[in-house]
Amino acid sequence: MPADRTVHLPVAAQPSVDTLVELTRRAEELEYEHAWLPETWGRDAVTSLTAMALGTEEIGLGPSIWNVYSRSPALIGQTAATLQEVSDGRFRVGLGPSGPAVIQGWHGEQFDRPLRRTRETIDIVRKVLLGETVNYDGDCFTVGGFRLRCDPPETPPPIDAAAMGPKSVELAGRFADGWHAIVFTPDGLRDRLEDLRRGAELGDRDPDDVRVTLSLTCCALEDGERARRLARQHAAFYVGGMGTYYRDSLARQGYEELAHDISSAWGSGDKERATELVGDDLLDDLGAAGTPERTREEVEKFAAIDGVDAVAVGFPRGATVEEARETMAALAP
Repeated sequence: MPADRTVHLPVAAQPSVDTLVELTRRAEELEYEHAWLPETWGRDAVTSLTAMALGTEEIGLGPSIWNVYSRSPALIGQTAATLQEVSDGRFRVGLGPSGPAVIQGWHGEQFDRPLRRTRETIDIVRKVLLGETVNYDGDCFTVGGFRLRCDPPETPPPIDAAAMGPKSVELAGRFADGWHAIVFTPDGLRDRLEDLRRGAELGDRDPDDVRVTLSLTCCALEDGERARRLARQHAAFYVGGMGTYYRDSLARQGYEELAHDISSAWGSGDKERATELVGDDLLDDLGAAGTPERTREEVEKFAAIDGVDAVAVGFPRGATVEEARETMAALAP
C-alpha cells in the first residue's frame, strides 16, 4: 500500500498566520491528508493550529513536535483536547524532547532525562485525554488529582513521538501511537525501523499499529538548480546549526566524518563551506530536490520503504511562500 502524502509546513518564509492558513487550505485542496506545524522559534503552534483548524474543513492537523519541557504534561493534555474540539476531531499530537540547544538555550530549562520525560509525558497526556483523574507518581512528574473540567474528546487524538536515536525510536514503538522521523537516509531509516519494531514488541503491540511519518525536505521547481541549492543550504543548517543531535544522527547513518566536517565549518562561521560539503549523494540521501519530475522520483524512493506510512513534504528554510506552493502542487498525492 503506497505511503500517504502529508505536508510539513515551513516555520520560516511565511509573513503571517494567514499565510499558514492559506498554505493549509491549499494542501487540503490538493488532497494532502495532514498538515504538520513544528514549533521552534517562530509563531507558537497552538495559536497557529487554531487558526488553521478554523480555516479548513477536512485536513488533519497537528504539531510534528511540541517539546516536553516548555509545557507541563497536564497543559499539553488540555491543549490537545481543546484543539481536538476546535478541529472537529482532526487533531494528532506530536511530542518529543528536542535537544539541549533548544531546551537550555531558548527555554532556559535543564535538558535532563529526555527519554524518561517523554515517556511520562505520553502517559499523563493520554490519561488527561481520556478524561481520567490523573494521580501519577513518576521519576520526572508527580501529578495529583488533575482532571479535565470539560468533556474529554469523544475520540482522543493519537499521540506521536518525534525521535532520532535508537533508544528514543524504540520508546516511540513501545509507548506512542506513531513515530515522526526527520533527517534520515533510506538506510538510516530502515535501521531505526528495526528499533521501532523492537519497541512495539517490548510493549506487546503490533508494529503495524504504530504510524510512521517521515518528514522529508523537498523542493520541486522548474529551476531545478535553485531547488537543489535551497535544499543543500537547508541540510547544512540542520547538521551544522541546530546543535549536535542532527549531526550525531547523520554520523550514525554512515556519514560520520562528513557530518563533523559540516558542523565544524558551520561552527567556525564558514556557512558557504558547510553548504558545499553537502554533496549530491548526501543531498539525495536526505531529501528530494530538483525539477518536479526528479523530485517526484526521489520522494517515491522514500515512500517505498517498508514500514513508512506517510511522507510529510517539507520545504527548505530559504524557500519562498510561492516556492512552497509550487513544491506542494508538484508533489500532491
